[in-house]
Amino acid sequence: MEDYAAKMLLKTDVALREYVTGHVQYREAAVLAALDELRRRGQPAPEEAALRPALEAGAAAQRPLDEAAAEAAQDRTRPAETPDAIEPDETAPALYSPVTIVLFSIPFTFIAGGVLLGLNLWRLGRKQALLGLVVFIVTYLLAGVLALSWALPRYGLSPWYGPLFNLPAILAYVLWFWPRYVGQPVYRNRSWLPPLLLCFALAYGAQHFQSYMLKQQPKEMQQEFERMIPKE
Repeated sequence: MEDYAAKMLLKTDVALREYVTGHVQYREAAVLAALDELRRRGQPAPEEAALRPALEAGAAAQRPLDEAAAEAAQDRTRPAETPDAIEPDETAPALYSPVTIVLFSIPFTFIAGGVLLGLNLWRLGRKQALLGLVVFIVTYLLAGVLALSWALPRYGLSPWYGPLFNLPAILAYVLWFWPRYVGQPVYRNRSWLPPLLLCFALAYGAQHFQSYMLKQQPKEMQQEFERMIPKE
């Protein structure tokens, strides 16, 4: 809203009189400010007593309209809020993001990504969806073991088996389970560091356990296993 009182401070006495004599041309609030300024300067307008009641009534009626117009102008200039700008509060659930699930499924196995997705479902209370995820992982793992048992004697051990084996499960996580059972809730990103350290520890332990078990086997079996591993 315009500050008419400050504006009238800069006007000459003649200009202030023009506001009073031509009051029908100006806003009621502007004419009232001119009358107040003339009175402050010791030159009150003779017609003030006759004009002031109608001017005050008109200014009071105009004031809500001016305030509504100013608020609408602020709304137009205020940048629109986007979902990315909304910060989740402390009550929002802490979940592993789809990116974290994919990144854990690639270097380790699809089981690691499935565990993170399962923790999300558990935190959201999706018990039936969690059961479906467990059934999917077990079924996929059994199907993968059968496929590898068929492919290994014919084609040997290939470094491409791991990524190709994980890919369908990853796609199922992000394209089926996440949209269907997690959706797009406002959530806090859960730290990926603890599961990363756990995966490294399990991978390290599994490697040493495999080496130990291999040493317990007869020499012929050790040599056969070494022939199955591709040479770098």
